[in-house]
Amino acid sequence: MKLLLQLKQYLLPLIFIIWIAMVVPVNLFADNNAILVNIKLANTRDDLLTYFEVRNAFTDKINQAVQNGIPTTFSFYVSLYKTGNSMLDKKIADIEIKSTVKYNTLKEEFSVSRLWKDEKPAVTNSFEEAKSWMTEVDNLKIIPLENLVKGDKYQIRIKAELDKVTLPLSLHYVFFFVSFWDFETDWYLINFTY
Repeated sequence: MKLLLQLKQYLLPLIFIIWIAMVVPVNLFADNNAILVNIKLANTRDDLLTYFEVRNAFTDKINQAVQNGIPTTFSFYVSLYKTGNSMLDKKIADIEIKSTVKYNTLKEEFSVSRLWKDEKPAVTNSFEEAKSWMTEVDNLKIIPLENLVKGDKYQIRIKAELDKVTLPLSLHYVFFFVSFWDFETDWYLINFTY
């Protein structure tokens, strides 16, 4: 009898935990951190190029800030290293690019500046299109192919982050959420032989 009571004492919580695991959706615990996806390397006749995009970059707080007219800038870092047998890799290219979105509340349009791609900002009325422009990098030239040696090993390192926003002191109280308004991806590495 005593054994049965002890068994009940442990069995009921175990059944409850199993029931919760079955009822609560798995995606409730999913990690919604910003990540880089669809990373690709390509080349033209003359240059090594990269393509990638950021997922989960626009949180509710960032969406709210952009739609309130606060300019938002994403920075992308791409480094190319020559790797090999030595302990130290040699950095041969280091690129930093930025994309900035601004919302004009009077015209109800988004302006996205990507100086690495176009000299003039792209303009749209669609927030979804503006977010796509902000998070996609394509045809980014890394290095001329003439600077690479056939048969040598290389590594591309890519990272994205939201630039910190500095507001006037009086607005810090209004936009208290800015401290929760940042992201930074891990470094993503691609090894290849040219």
